[in-house]
Amino acid sequence: MYDDELFVLRNEFLQKAVAFKDKHLIKIITGVRRCGKSILMESYRDWLLDHGVPQNHIIFLNFEDYENKPLRNADALYAYVKERIAPEGKTYLFFDEIQRVENFPDVVDGLYIKKNIDLYLTGSNSELLSSEIATLLSGRYVEIKMLPLSFREFVQTTKSEGNLQKAYQQYVETSSFPYALNLLSQPKELRDYLEGVFNTIIVKDITQRRKILDTMMLESVTRFVFDNIGLELSTKKIADTMPTNGRKSDPKTVESYLSALKESFIIYQANRYNVKGKEFLKTQEKYYTVDMGLRTLLLGKRAMDVGHILENIIYLELIRRGFDVYVGKVDDKEIDFVAMNDNGKTYIQVAASLRDPVTLERELKPLKMVRDNYPKLLLSLDEDPEGDYDGIRRMNALQWLMAS
Repeated sequence: MYDDELFVLRNEFLQKAVAFKDKHLIKIITGVRRCGKSILMESYRDWLLDHGVPQNHIIFLNFEDYENKPLRNADALYAYVKERIAPEGKTYLFFDEIQRVENFPDVVDGLYIKKNIDLYLTGSNSELLSSEIATLLSGRYVEIKMLPLSFREFVQTTKSEGNLQKAYQQYVETSSFPYALNLLSQPKELRDYLEGVFNTIIVKDITQRRKILDTMMLESVTRFVFDNIGLELSTKKIADTMPTNGRKSDPKTVESYLSALKESFIIYQANRYNVKGKEFLKTQEKYYTVDMGLRTLLLGKRAMDVGHILENIIYLELIRRGFDVYVGKVDDKEIDFVAMNDNGKTYIQVAASLRDPVTLERELKPLKMVRDNYPKLLLSLDEDPEGDYDGIRRMNALQWLMAS
Protein backbone atom coordinates (compact mmCIF):
# COMPACT_ATOMS: atom_id res chain seq x y z
CA MET A 1 0.00 0.00 0.00
CA TYR A 2 2.83 2.40 0.91
CA ASP A 3 5.92 1.68 -1.16
CA ASP A 4 8.17 4.04 0.79
CA GLU A 5 8.23 7.18 2.85
CA LEU A 6 7.65 9.35 -0.22
CA PHE A 7 3.96 8.54 0.07
CA VAL A 8 3.91 10.44 3.35
CA LEU A 9 4.56 13.90 2.02
CA ARG A 10 5.03 16.15 5.04
CA ASN A 11 3.26 19.14 3.53
CA GLU A 12 3.27 21.13 6.74
CA PHE A 13 7.05 20.95 7.00
CA LEU A 14 7.54 21.40 3.26
CA GLN A 15 5.63 24.68 3.39
CA LYS A 16 7.80 25.82 6.29
CA ALA A 17 10.89 25.19 4.18
CA VAL A 18 9.38 26.89 1.10
CA ALA A 19 8.50 29.94 3.21
CA PHE A 20 12.21 30.50 3.88
CA LYS A 21 13.32 30.02 0.26
CA ASP A 22 16.04 32.49 -0.75
CA LYS A 23 16.04 34.09 2.69
CA HIS A 24 19.60 34.72 3.83
CA LEU A 25 19.31 32.25 6.68
CA ILE A 26 20.64 28.74 7.20
CA LYS A 27 17.68 26.37 7.35
CA ILE A 28 18.38 23.65 9.93
CA ILE A 29 16.01 20.67 10.01
CA THR A 30 16.29 18.70 13.25
CA GLY A 31 14.61 15.60 14.59
CA VAL A 32 14.99 11.97 15.58
CA ARG A 33 16.35 9.50 13.04
CA ARG A 34 13.85 8.22 10.47
CA CYS A 35 11.26 10.91 11.19
CA GLY A 36 11.37 12.10 7.57
CA LYS A 37 14.09 14.77 7.40
CA SER A 38 15.75 13.30 4.29
CA ILE A 39 12.38 12.84 2.60
CA LEU A 40 11.55 16.47 3.38
CA MET A 41 14.75 17.65 1.72
CA GLU A 42 14.14 15.41 -1.30
CA SER A 43 10.59 16.71 -1.54
CA TYR A 44 11.84 20.29 -1.40
CA ARG A 45 14.46 19.56 -4.05
CA ASP A 46 11.69 18.19 -6.28
CA TRP A 47 9.58 21.28 -5.53
CA LEU A 48 12.46 23.49 -6.68
CA LEU A 49 12.83 21.51 -9.91
CA ASP A 50 9.09 21.73 -10.53
CA HIS A 51 9.29 25.49 -10.05
CA GLY A 52 11.99 26.12 -12.61
CA VAL A 53 15.26 25.73 -10.69
CA PRO A 54 17.82 24.02 -12.99
CA GLN A 55 19.29 20.71 -11.83
CA ASN A 56 22.83 22.13 -11.88
CA HIS A 57 21.76 24.76 -9.33
CA ILE A 58 21.07 22.08 -6.71
CA ILE A 59 23.72 20.18 -4.73
CA PHE A 60 22.34 17.37 -2.56
CA LEU A 61 24.69 15.40 -0.29
CA ASN A 62 23.84 12.75 2.29
CA PHE A 63 26.83 12.28 4.59
CA GLU A 64 25.55 8.94 5.85
CA ASP A 65 26.13 7.64 2.30
CA TYR A 66 29.51 5.88 2.20
CA GLU A 67 30.16 7.32 -1.26
CA ASN A 68 30.33 10.74 0.33
CA LYS A 69 32.82 9.72 3.02
CA PRO A 70 35.68 11.74 1.42
CA LEU A 71 33.49 14.84 1.76
CA ARG A 72 33.21 14.45 5.53
CA ASN A 73 36.36 16.56 5.65
CA ALA A 74 35.51 20.26 5.84
CA ASP A 75 38.17 21.40 3.36
CA ALA A 76 37.24 18.70 0.85
CA LEU A 77 33.55 19.57 1.15
CA TYR A 78 34.18 23.28 0.69
CA ALA A 79 36.32 22.67 -2.41
CA TYR A 80 33.72 20.28 -3.86
CA VAL A 81 30.90 22.78 -3.44
CA LYS A 82 32.92 25.78 -4.59
CA GLU A 83 33.64 24.08 -7.93
CA ARG A 84 29.93 23.45 -8.49
CA ILE A 85 28.39 26.78 -7.51
CA ALA A 86 26.41 28.14 -10.46
CA PRO A 87 27.99 31.30 -11.93
CA GLU A 88 24.61 33.05 -12.00
CA GLY A 89 21.53 32.81 -9.80
CA LYS A 90 21.11 30.85 -6.58
CA THR A 91 22.70 27.51 -5.82
CA TYR A 92 20.70 25.42 -3.36
CA LEU A 93 22.77 23.27 -1.00
CA PHE A 94 21.20 20.33 0.84
CA PHE A 95 23.46 18.68 3.43
CA ASP A 96 21.85 15.63 5.06
CA GLU A 97 23.29 14.57 8.47
CA ILE A 98 25.83 17.41 8.36
CA GLN A 99 27.14 16.52 11.83
CA ARG A 100 29.07 13.66 10.19
CA VAL A 101 31.39 16.27 8.63
CA GLU A 102 34.44 17.12 10.73
CA ASN A 103 34.46 20.77 11.80
CA PHE A 104 31.22 21.29 9.91
CA PRO A 105 30.49 24.72 11.50
CA ASP A 106 33.52 26.16 9.68
CA VAL A 107 32.41 25.04 6.23
CA VAL A 108 28.80 26.03 6.93
CA ASP A 109 29.92 29.49 8.01
CA GLY A 110 32.17 29.80 4.96
CA LEU A 111 29.38 28.92 2.55
CA TYR A 112 26.77 31.02 4.32
CA ILE A 113 28.61 34.29 3.65
CA LYS A 114 28.33 33.71 -0.11
CA LYS A 115 25.30 35.70 -1.29
CA ASN A 116 24.33 33.27 -4.07
CA ILE A 117 23.93 30.28 -1.71
CA ASP A 118 20.72 28.98 -0.12
CA LEU A 119 21.71 26.44 2.52
CA TYR A 120 19.67 23.61 4.11
CA LEU A 121 20.99 21.21 6.77
CA THR A 122 19.64 18.22 8.65
CA GLY A 123 20.89 16.49 11.77
CA SER A 124 19.74 13.64 14.01
CA ASN A 125 21.13 15.04 17.22
CA SER A 126 21.16 18.46 18.78
CA GLU A 127 24.95 18.66 18.54
CA LEU A 128 23.98 20.51 15.39
CA LEU A 129 22.76 23.35 17.60
CA SER A 130 25.11 23.05 20.56
CA SER A 131 25.78 26.30 22.41
CA GLU A 132 29.08 26.84 20.58
CA ILE A 133 27.55 26.38 17.13
CA ALA A 134 24.44 28.35 17.99
CA THR A 135 26.68 31.21 19.09
CA LEU A 136 28.69 31.00 15.86
CA LEU A 137 25.53 31.06 13.74
CA SER A 138 23.56 33.38 16.04
CA GLY A 139 20.89 35.30 14.15
CA ARG A 140 21.74 33.50 10.92
CA TYR A 141 19.69 30.32 11.10
CA VAL A 142 16.14 29.12 11.52
CA GLU A 143 15.31 25.70 12.98
CA ILE A 144 12.59 23.52 11.50
CA LYS A 145 11.76 20.94 14.17
CA MET A 146 10.55 17.64 12.72
CA LEU A 147 8.77 14.83 14.52
CA PRO A 148 7.38 11.49 13.33
CA LEU A 149 3.83 11.46 11.99
CA SER A 150 1.17 13.35 13.88
CA PHE A 151 -2.12 11.57 14.54
CA ARG A 152 -3.74 13.66 11.81
CA GLU A 153 -1.06 12.67 9.28
CA PHE A 154 -1.43 9.02 10.31
CA VAL A 155 -5.21 9.13 9.85
CA GLN A 156 -5.04 10.94 6.53
CA THR A 157 -2.39 8.61 5.11
CA THR A 158 -4.14 5.44 6.25
CA LYS A 159 -7.52 6.88 5.18
CA SER A 160 -9.06 6.03 8.54
CA GLU A 161 -11.07 9.22 9.15
CA GLY A 162 -14.23 7.15 9.58
CA ASN A 163 -13.12 5.54 12.86
CA LEU A 164 -10.82 7.79 14.87
CA GLN A 165 -10.89 5.60 17.98
CA LYS A 166 -9.66 2.57 16.02
CA ALA A 167 -7.07 4.69 14.23
CA TYR A 168 -5.80 6.06 17.54
CA GLN A 169 -5.47 2.57 18.98
CA GLN A 170 -3.41 1.54 15.97
CA TYR A 171 -1.37 4.75 16.15
CA VAL A 172 -0.27 4.20 19.74
CA GLU A 173 0.19 0.42 19.44
CA THR A 174 2.34 0.46 16.29
CA SER A 175 4.50 3.49 15.53
CA SER A 176 4.44 7.04 14.22
CA PHE A 177 7.61 6.69 12.12
CA PRO A 178 6.66 7.24 8.45
CA TYR A 179 8.14 3.99 7.16
CA ALA A 180 6.17 2.03 9.76
CA LEU A 181 3.10 2.55 7.57
CA ASN A 182 4.51 -0.16 5.33
CA LEU A 183 4.49 -2.61 8.23
CA LEU A 184 1.21 -2.03 10.05
CA SER A 185 -0.01 -5.55 9.23
CA GLN A 186 3.39 -7.18 9.83
CA PRO A 187 4.08 -7.02 13.60
CA LYS A 188 7.33 -9.02 13.47
CA GLU A 189 8.77 -6.90 10.66
CA LEU A 190 7.61 -3.73 12.42
CA ARG A 191 9.38 -4.81 15.60
CA ASP A 192 12.55 -5.56 13.63
CA TYR A 193 12.36 -2.12 12.03
CA LEU A 194 11.90 -0.35 15.36
CA GLU A 195 14.76 -2.35 16.87
CA GLY A 196 16.93 -1.10 14.03
CA VAL A 197 15.89 2.51 14.63
CA PHE A 198 16.43 2.23 18.39
CA ASN A 199 19.80 0.52 18.09
CA THR A 200 21.01 3.07 15.56
CA ILE A 201 20.07 5.92 17.89
CA ILE A 202 21.68 4.25 20.90
CA VAL A 203 24.85 3.22 19.05
CA LYS A 204 25.45 5.97 16.48
CA ASP A 205 23.90 9.00 18.13
CA ILE A 206 24.67 8.29 21.76
CA THR A 207 27.13 5.51 22.64
CA GLN A 208 29.76 6.29 20.01
CA ARG A 209 29.48 10.07 20.13
CA ARG A 210 29.39 10.26 23.94
CA LYS A 211 31.87 7.40 24.32
CA ILE A 212 29.52 5.59 26.71
CA LEU A 213 30.80 2.16 27.70
CA ASP A 214 27.85 0.89 29.75
CA THR A 215 25.21 0.48 27.04
CA MET A 216 23.10 -1.69 29.34
CA MET A 217 22.85 1.11 31.89
CA LEU A 218 21.90 3.57 29.16
CA GLU A 219 19.14 1.22 28.03
CA SER A 220 17.98 0.79 31.64
CA VAL A 221 17.66 4.55 32.06
CA THR A 222 15.79 4.76 28.76
CA ARG A 223 13.42 1.99 29.81
CA PHE A 224 12.79 3.70 33.17
CA VAL A 225 11.97 7.04 31.51
CA PHE A 226 9.70 5.34 28.97
CA ASP A 227 7.92 3.55 31.83
CA ASN A 228 7.35 6.86 33.66
CA ILE A 229 6.23 9.25 30.94
CA GLY A 230 4.20 12.10 32.36
CA LEU A 231 5.48 11.60 35.92
CA GLU A 232 7.73 13.98 37.80
CA LEU A 233 11.26 12.62 37.81
CA SER A 234 14.62 13.65 39.15
CA THR A 235 18.06 12.28 38.38
CA LYS A 236 18.32 11.14 42.00
CA LYS A 237 15.04 9.26 41.80
CA ILE A 238 16.15 7.49 38.63
CA ALA A 239 19.57 6.67 40.08
CA ASP A 240 18.02 5.35 43.31
CA THR A 241 15.69 3.12 41.30
CA MET A 242 18.39 1.49 39.18
CA PRO A 243 19.81 -0.79 41.93
CA THR A 244 16.39 -2.40 42.36
CA ASN A 245 16.72 -3.53 38.77
CA GLY A 246 20.14 -5.03 39.38
CA ARG A 247 22.00 -1.92 38.18
CA LYS A 248 23.90 0.76 40.09
CA SER A 249 24.26 4.36 39.05
CA ASP A 250 24.55 7.90 40.41
CA PRO A 251 22.71 11.16 39.62
CA LYS A 252 25.60 12.61 37.62
CA THR A 253 25.72 9.60 35.29
CA VAL A 254 21.93 9.58 34.93
CA GLU A 255 21.98 13.30 34.08
CA SER A 256 24.56 12.62 31.38
CA TYR A 257 22.46 9.82 29.90
CA LEU A 258 19.29 11.92 29.95
CA SER A 259 21.15 14.72 28.19
CA ALA A 260 22.30 12.29 25.50
CA LEU A 261 18.78 10.92 25.03
CA LYS A 262 17.41 14.45 24.66
CA GLU A 263 20.14 15.40 22.21
CA SER A 264 19.09 12.50 20.00
CA PHE A 265 15.42 13.53 20.20
CA ILE A 266 14.34 10.17 21.57
CA ILE A 267 12.94 11.85 24.69
CA TYR A 268 11.68 15.37 25.38
CA GLN A 269 11.82 17.20 28.70
CA ALA A 270 9.04 19.43 30.03
CA ASN A 271 10.15 21.77 32.79
CA ARG A 272 7.81 23.20 35.39
CA TYR A 273 6.33 26.70 35.37
CA ASN A 274 4.93 28.55 38.35
CA VAL A 275 1.75 30.06 36.93
CA LYS A 276 1.16 32.58 39.72
CA GLY A 277 4.79 33.59 40.13
CA LYS A 278 5.39 33.52 36.36
CA GLU A 279 8.74 31.84 36.84
CA PHE A 280 10.37 28.70 35.44
CA LEU A 281 11.33 26.01 37.92
CA LYS A 282 14.35 23.74 37.62
CA THR A 283 13.29 20.61 39.47
CA GLN A 284 10.97 17.63 39.03
CA GLU A 285 10.84 17.63 35.23
CA LYS A 286 8.61 15.36 33.18
CA TYR A 287 9.72 13.35 30.17
CA TYR A 288 7.95 12.16 27.03
CA THR A 289 9.01 9.75 24.32
CA VAL A 290 9.14 10.63 20.63
CA ASP A 291 7.28 7.47 19.56
CA MET A 292 4.97 5.01 21.27
CA GLY A 293 6.33 2.17 19.13
CA LEU A 294 9.77 2.54 20.70
CA ARG A 295 8.18 2.50 24.13
CA THR A 296 6.27 -0.69 23.35
CA LEU A 297 9.48 -2.20 21.97
CA LEU A 298 11.21 -1.78 25.35
CA LEU A 299 8.28 -2.30 27.72
CA GLY A 300 5.77 -4.42 25.84
CA LYS A 301 2.03 -3.77 25.77
CA ARG A 302 1.75 -4.29 29.52
CA ALA A 303 2.70 -0.64 29.93
CA MET A 304 -0.23 0.77 27.93
CA ASP A 305 -1.22 3.44 30.46
CA VAL A 306 -4.04 5.12 28.53
CA GLY A 307 -3.95 8.47 30.34
CA HIS A 308 -0.19 9.02 30.22
CA ILE A 309 0.02 7.83 26.61
CA LEU A 310 -2.61 10.38 25.63
CA GLU A 311 -0.69 13.02 27.58
CA ASN A 312 2.45 12.09 25.63
CA ILE A 313 0.62 12.39 22.29
CA ILE A 314 -0.81 15.81 23.26
CA TYR A 315 2.63 17.04 24.35
CA LEU A 316 4.20 16.13 21.00
CA GLU A 317 1.33 17.77 19.11
CA LEU A 318 1.85 21.01 21.02
CA ILE A 319 5.53 20.91 20.04
CA ARG A 320 4.49 20.35 16.40
CA ARG A 321 2.24 23.38 16.59
CA GLY A 322 5.15 25.56 17.62
CA PHE A 323 4.53 25.89 21.35
CA ASP A 324 7.05 25.86 24.16
CA VAL A 325 5.48 23.43 26.61
CA TYR A 326 5.77 23.40 30.40
CA VAL A 327 4.14 21.63 33.33
CA GLY A 328 2.11 24.20 35.26
CA LYS A 329 2.24 24.63 39.03
CA VAL A 330 -0.56 26.51 40.81
CA ASP A 331 0.07 26.46 44.57
CA ASP A 332 0.01 22.73 45.35
CA LYS A 333 -1.92 21.81 42.18
CA GLU A 334 -0.64 20.87 38.75
CA ILE A 335 -1.73 21.74 35.23
CA ASP A 336 -0.57 19.15 32.72
CA PHE A 337 0.58 21.68 30.14
CA VAL A 338 1.15 25.40 29.87
CA ALA A 339 1.73 25.92 26.15
CA MET A 340 3.34 29.25 25.23
CA ASN A 341 3.94 31.04 21.96
CA ASP A 342 4.06 34.62 20.70
CA ASN A 343 0.28 34.88 21.09
CA GLY A 344 0.30 34.01 24.78
CA LYS A 345 -0.56 30.86 26.70
CA THR A 346 -2.97 27.93 26.63
CA TYR A 347 -3.62 25.82 29.73
CA ILE A 348 -4.41 22.15 29.08
CA GLN A 349 -5.52 19.26 31.27
CA VAL A 350 -5.44 15.73 29.83
CA ALA A 351 -7.32 12.67 31.12
CA ALA A 352 -8.36 9.34 29.63
CA SER A 353 -11.94 10.03 30.75
CA LEU A 354 -13.79 12.86 32.47
CA ARG A 355 -17.12 11.12 32.96
CA ASP A 356 -16.50 10.45 36.65
CA PRO A 357 -17.57 13.65 38.49
CA VAL A 358 -14.69 13.30 40.95
CA THR A 359 -12.14 13.11 38.11
CA LEU A 360 -13.78 16.03 36.33
CA GLU A 361 -13.63 18.23 39.41
CA ARG A 362 -10.02 17.24 40.09
CA GLU A 363 -8.99 18.25 36.56
CA LEU A 364 -11.02 21.48 36.63
CA LYS A 365 -9.73 22.74 39.96
CA PRO A 366 -6.20 23.83 38.89
CA LEU A 367 -7.61 25.59 35.82
CA LYS A 368 -10.14 27.46 37.97
CA MET A 369 -7.26 28.71 40.11
CA VAL A 370 -5.68 30.50 37.14
CA ARG A 371 -6.93 34.08 37.05
CA ASP A 372 -5.84 35.27 33.61
CA ASN A 373 -7.98 35.13 30.46
CA TYR A 374 -5.91 32.81 28.31
CA PRO A 375 -7.67 29.71 26.87
CA LYS A 376 -8.18 26.74 29.17
CA LEU A 377 -8.85 23.30 27.76
CA LEU A 378 -9.84 19.85 29.02
CA LEU A 379 -9.01 16.96 26.67
CA SER A 380 -10.13 13.35 27.03
CA LEU A 381 -10.97 10.31 24.91
CA ASP A 382 -14.66 10.56 25.83
CA GLU A 383 -16.89 10.67 22.76
CA ASP A 384 -19.18 13.26 24.32
CA PRO A 385 -20.45 16.62 23.11
CA GLU A 386 -18.19 19.57 23.83
CA GLY A 387 -18.76 21.26 27.17
CA ASP A 388 -18.00 24.56 28.85
CA TYR A 389 -17.31 25.17 32.54
CA ASP A 390 -17.15 28.92 33.15
CA GLY A 391 -14.91 29.43 30.14
CA ILE A 392 -13.01 26.15 30.45
CA ARG A 393 -13.62 24.20 27.25
CA ARG A 394 -13.96 20.41 27.29
CA MET A 395 -13.53 18.50 24.04
CA ASN A 396 -12.59 15.14 22.57
CA ALA A 397 -8.81 14.80 22.33
CA LEU A 398 -8.92 13.05 18.95
CA GLN A 399 -10.97 15.86 17.44
CA TRP A 400 -8.44 18.33 18.84
CA LEU A 401 -5.58 16.29 17.35
CA MET A 402 -7.30 16.29 13.95
CA ALA A 403 -7.65 20.09 13.93
CA SER A 404 -5.19 22.05 11.80
